[in-house]
Amino acid sequence: MDGMSGGMSGPMWMPMLAPTLSRLLAWHPQPVPVFPVGCAVALLAYTVGMVAARRRGVRWPVGRWIVFVTGLLTVVAVTGTGIGGYGMRLFSVHMVQHMVLSMLSPVLLLLGAPVTLALRALQPARRGRRGPREVLLVVLHSRVARVLASPFFNLPLFLVSLYGLYYTPVFDAAMSNWAGHNLMLVHFLAVGLLFFWPILGVDPGPHRVGHPVRLAELFVGVPFHAVFGIAVMMSSSLIAGYFAHPPAGWGVSPLQDQSTGGGIAWAFTEVPTALVLVVVFLDWWRSDQRLARRTDRAAARDDDAELAEYNARLQSLARRAPNDR
Repeated sequence: MDGMSGGMSGPMWMPMLAPTLSRLLAWHPQPVPVFPVGCAVALLAYTVGMVAARRRGVRWPVGRWIVFVTGLLTVVAVTGTGIGGYGMRLFSVHMVQHMVLSMLSPVLLLLGAPVTLALRALQPARRGRRGPREVLLVVLHSRVARVLASPFFNLPLFLVSLYGLYYTPVFDAAMSNWAGHNLMLVHFLAVGLLFFWPILGVDPGPHRVGHPVRLAELFVGVPFHAVFGIAVMMSSSLIAGYFAHPPAGWGVSPLQDQSTGGGIAWAFTEVPTALVLVVVFLDWWRSDQRLARRTDRAAARDDDAELAEYNARLQSLARRAPNDR
């Protein structure tokens, strides 16, 4: 147990031994286990919601529960293990935390569709009253939600979380104390959720955009993310003073460790991006299939009146053509 490292103060566990794979992955929550406890509460709430939905006759896929739990486990993996402690010692390990919390965990959590589950699990209030379900719907369609879901807000916020954090004194200030450090980790997760929420389109939002726009938002954000990683890799000076003095006995070069962290930031974007692409394209294909089925049903109901009208229009044009010459 060590109370301070690089100027950090507060109830934080920080390792004294050099990192190894087993030490990084070993279960070691912080003295105040904010994230493991928060994930346990989220798991309980989601499970209760799934049971409540099924009691109402709503079939909720177990796969949604599995992917949501997997998202929670990724959060715990980088906050409740040795990674959480070594992330306050080494820039490279901190960058693993950042990438998981901002790129991987949000995608998995959103694929669990927690908002949709809440809407299906909560009972509608009696007429003239407003219950939790009605409040949630008001929030989803509020002006604040429209701003948060807008790419003109969440994309700049996503990028500021990289460039505005590490290339300004904000990062060192956040790492100076327990509260600032935990708020920064919460920020990573929240920004990732806001960024991927409209792109994945699994949960309802204030406005639904088309699939091409969703892909465009993704492809605009990812290159900036990659450029950030390359810039950190190529930097000839430290961008974060907090990590300037790793434990002397570890034999770690701060600049080399920073370069490793930049490589992690650059390479980590591949898996979440590929996962999001698959989800969006599958949703696009299913949307086209649903549209085709609706068109077929409409044609069957009216004996394909639209096609008959189109053919009649072509015949009319063909009859007029000789008279026009």
